Parts: sequence; structure tokens; C-alpha cells
Amino acid sequence: AGSEAILALHDECELAPSTEAIAERAGVSPRALWRYFDDAEDMARAAISRQQERLAPVFARPIDTSGTRHDRVQRAVTHRIELVDAMGNVGKVARLRAPFNPAIAAELQRVRREVRRLLGAALRPDLEALPRRRAETTLAAIDVACSYEAVELLRSDHGLASPAVEAMLVDAVHAHLAAAEAGSEGRR
Repeated sequence: AGSEAILALHDECELAPSTEAIAERAGVSPRALWRYFDDAEDMARAAISRQQERLAPVFARPIDTSGTRHDRVQRAVTHRIELVDAMGNVGKVARLRAPFNPAIAAELQRVRREVRRLLGAALRPDLEALPRRRAETTLAAIDVACSYEAVELLRSDHGLASPAVEAMLVDAVHAHLAAAEAGSEGRR
């Protein structure tokens, strides 16, 4: 109940809820809350576990790699935006608290590796055509361009709606792939 309460408060933009707020949301007293958790770190681990369950269906959905490059890029970007949306404010909290909480930092690192792996798998036909090192750096650039932070920046600071963000990211992925191909051709 406490981990679900934390996530619900994060979803409502309460980025650092107090023990009292968590207990109230969970429908227990603050003292009773500590019967379920050893300490704040244990509560964070429980919230991480619950967030993993919430994200699992999006992570598990395969990204179709058939069709044209544009089809693959579109599906990869759409999937990434779905992941960002599923992460919601918990993604913000994780990025804010990771430097101060080893459990959150480890989970954030794991999630970042997994979303990069998914992106690489979605763009495999395009990346395999490049020299290995060039493919790695291109995937890294695409991963950053499509990151949670980039999507949030485009939405919040630039005020762009999701369709505009998606179109921009599709263009960015195409640009990175084209630049990688041009760079590889120039070196042969």
C-alpha cells in the first residue's frame, strides 16, 4: 500500500512526499507505515518494484522491425514516447533523487540500459549496415535525442504537443542515421 501511495503522489506532482502524506494516501498511520518497511530505502525499493510492474507491459511490447526505415523509426519513436508517458512524474522523481539514493540510481541505470537496448533492437537493420563503432555512437546519439529528458524538455520548456515532439524525434533519428551513413561512406 505504501509503495502504491508513493507512486500515486508522484503522479500528482508531489515529488518529495512526507511520511505523513504517504501514510494518509495509503490509509494507515505513519507508525503503521513503518511496520511494512524497514526504512526509507526499503520504501523506495518497494516503489521501484511497483513501478517496474506498471512499466512491464510497455517494455514487453515488441517493436516491429519490418518495412521501410521510416516505418522502423516511427515505431521506435512512438514506443519511446509511450515509455516516457508510462514513466510519468516518477521519471522526474527518479532523476532528481538518483544522486542521493543508490537504489533509485541503480534502477534508473537499469531502465536506461533497457530502453537503449529496445531502441537498438528496433533500429537493428539500419545500425547493422554501419561499422560497429559508428553504429554504437549513432545509437548513443539517437538514445539521447529520444531520451526522457529530451521529451520532457520539448513538452514543458518549449510547450510542444506530443504529435510535434514525435515528428521532431523522427526527424532527429533520420538525421542521425543519415549522418552515420554519410560518415561511414566517407571513410571507406
